[in-house]
Amino acid sequence: MKHFVLTLSALAAGTAAAQSSLTLFGVVDAGVSRYTTKSRSWGATPPQQVTQSQTALSSSGYNSSRIGFRGTEDLGGGLAASFWLEAPVANDTGASGIANFGRRSTVSLSGPFGEVRLGRDYTASFWNDAVFDPFGVNGVGTNLIAVVNSNLAAVRALATGGLLNGGLSAGTDSYLRTSNAVSYFLPPTLGGLYGQAQYALHENVEDSSTAGGASRRGRYAGARLGWTDGKADVALGYGESTLSSTVPTAEKIKSLNIGGSYDLGVVKVFGEWSRVRDVRDGAAPSATRLTDRYDGVVAGVNVPVGAGVIRASYGRVKFDNGNDLPGSDATVDKLALGYVHHLSKRTALYATVARIDIRNGRNNPAVMGVTPMVLSVRAILPQPGYVSTGGLEPRRAVGYDFGIRHAF
Repeated sequence: MKHFVLTLSALAAGTAAAQSSLTLFGVVDAGVSRYTTKSRSWGATPPQQVTQSQTALSSSGYNSSRIGFRGTEDLGGGLAASFWLEAPVANDTGASGIANFGRRSTVSLSGPFGEVRLGRDYTASFWNDAVFDPFGVNGVGTNLIAVVNSNLAAVRALATGGLLNGGLSAGTDSYLRTSNAVSYFLPPTLGGLYGQAQYALHENVEDSSTAGGASRRGRYAGARLGWTDGKADVALGYGESTLSSTVPTAEKIKSLNIGGSYDLGVVKVFGEWSRVRDVRDGAAPSATRLTDRYDGVVAGVNVPVGAGVIRASYGRVKFDNGNDLPGSDATVDKLALGYVHHLSKRTALYATVARIDIRNGRNNPAVMGVTPMVLSVRAILPQPGYVSTGGLEPRRAVGYDFGIRHAF
């Protein structure tokens, strides 16, 4: 991929040249998408079905549309300073753009010790959901684990005081990305071992007159450790997002996942296991702690075929209700199939279709009512949804994308 690169050399008397570079980069991705959801009756309710559908000109069906600037300065002695500013682009409407560097805004110092990075960035615990997804967490084929986790992050943030960090990244902060982060990355010289540790400050005001101290809502802490030899890749990730630290209604979302891939040449295989716990402390007098659990698995392949790639994945997420009542759980299954045809290194055509089946969706329709979009919360992203009243529950969804992606 070619980028526009500006290189500057600053010469000073008696010193060596300092080399700097500035790169403009981006992706414009647009396609025609169709989303359909079906809600059906359950129990003693007379048989009925409600179907909602939408055809849209969508963006980011294959790669996320974006525009960005990044730069590096060689400081000598193996040290380098760098920055990265990346903005989302809704090219179907022209919205977003460089007024919002919500995808990433960081400054870094790197050297033989590794890299220290400050600013808004992806969370450490999200990376496995993306790297080990054959569809790269874009479009209707997006990793089912990632969709459920996005739903959970947004729904619980709304329930505990509103979206974090002003609703950046469609309200999925502290799952997908986090602001105010201090991150450390291992150096790339450890024989294939890689990893990071990350802590995001909550930045809430301390007040000595407030019992229990400042709220820690918005704090994130996580880490990831992996190994790769080029063909094989495996990594373990963990993260904690604090939604409330107020006694007795404290709440944290705790994520653990492990993923891997192996490139055999004729096929690249992917797999991931994930366990996410929503831990909530109950109010008096019982003060019972409830832990909802979301266990997920995803498996898939990328198969090179001439100038193209066939992509396929299957995922399942099971919801275990913390109330432990019989019949209060739910399950979602997702099957996705797609093809990408590369017209050049920068331009590609793509097509994807996905089917979602939901069992007992009435038990957790806000999170387990998965739609074909990357986030199923209609209050944030308008879309076809489900009816979960009047004896109806989420049951099935189908989606497809046909589009073109150009990178620069």
